[in-house]
Amino acid sequence: MGITKKVTVLAVGLGLVTLSACGSSGGDDSGGGSKTVTLVSHSSWAVSKDVLAAFEKQSGYKVRVLEDGDAGEAVNKAILTKDNPQGDVFFGVDNTLLSRALDNGLFQPYEAKGSDRILPEFRVDRDKHRVTPVDTGDICVNYDKAYFSKHKLAPPTSFDDLVKPAYKDLLVTENASTSSPGLGFLLGTAAKYGDDGWQDYWKKLKANGVKVVSGWDQAYNEEFSGSAGGKKAKGDRPLVVSYASSPPAEVIYADPRPSTAPTGVADGTCFRQFEYAGLLSNAKNAEGGKALIDFLVSKTFQDDMPLNMFVYPVVEGAQVPEEFMEFGPAAENPQTMDPAKIADHRDDWVKSWTSLVLR
Repeated sequence: MGITKKVTVLAVGLGLVTLSACGSSGGDDSGGGSKTVTLVSHSSWAVSKDVLAAFEKQSGYKVRVLEDGDAGEAVNKAILTKDNPQGDVFFGVDNTLLSRALDNGLFQPYEAKGSDRILPEFRVDRDKHRVTPVDTGDICVNYDKAYFSKHKLAPPTSFDDLVKPAYKDLLVTENASTSSPGLGFLLGTAAKYGDDGWQDYWKKLKANGVKVVSGWDQAYNEEFSGSAGGKKAKGDRPLVVSYASSPPAEVIYADPRPSTAPTGVADGTCFRQFEYAGLLSNAKNAEGGKALIDFLVSKTFQDDMPLNMFVYPVVEGAQVPEEFMEFGPAAENPQTMDPAKIADHRDDWVKSWTSLVLR
């Protein structure tokens, strides 16, 4: 789920062509008769060119994509511009930020065609249909296998391990106020240690040398020693907050392709993320936006999505790649949190976290 998100930015670190796909913007862009539909998203949106081209041919719409950085930044910008939105559909608001988007009237109702195939556990806002589930994934600490082998140190497996002296100055995470994986990691600690315990945990984590950067790309592709991008940037942190599906990306994009992933996942640090798409209020091309949302829950897109954005599909019958099962299976017991509790506490928790960790 910024998921991120998510790991397709890795392609840049490997010197490959970025996978984010933008259709040409031919045709009239103004208002209801437009044949261009604009998707606003975080920077890890991606789709196969042939899949996007087939949708454009079938629907008659050209897809234009505007990427606005990390999911937290993108949601905040979309809220600020909701009266005159940059596009027609927003993709990438996750369960950590959903209530903020809904409370600010970011979306208008639309029940996607094919939404009956979305698995029940992913459905939210069923009465109003303001958002449509698109993908799911787990935010988890990843570790650099080579580092821990070289230092003859067992990698951490839990939140508790991360505050032990053996792991001092090894972890990099994202800013919880601007980054969805950073916020997901914060919520994971709140779910684990409770309303009264998470701040003490972060005091210990800060004392143990956790490093905070603005977003996932910087953390994973610059600071983390285990990723292809991090190696190129000479990153020196062997622990990073990323996704359970990050290790498969390290295998798939490597040349030559290794038989095992160079990175692993600390299963006891995971928080489950869900991502949604919605038709933006005041969208200039609402009909095109509806067609695009229908596409996002189609089996064609859902089958294509995992190996482009490294997230899991949410519709019944969609295919999960073998690489996911081998190198990046979903966490067995991730931390979760009721959306209502996130809505009630998120802003206060982020303020407290900012004061505690960044000052």
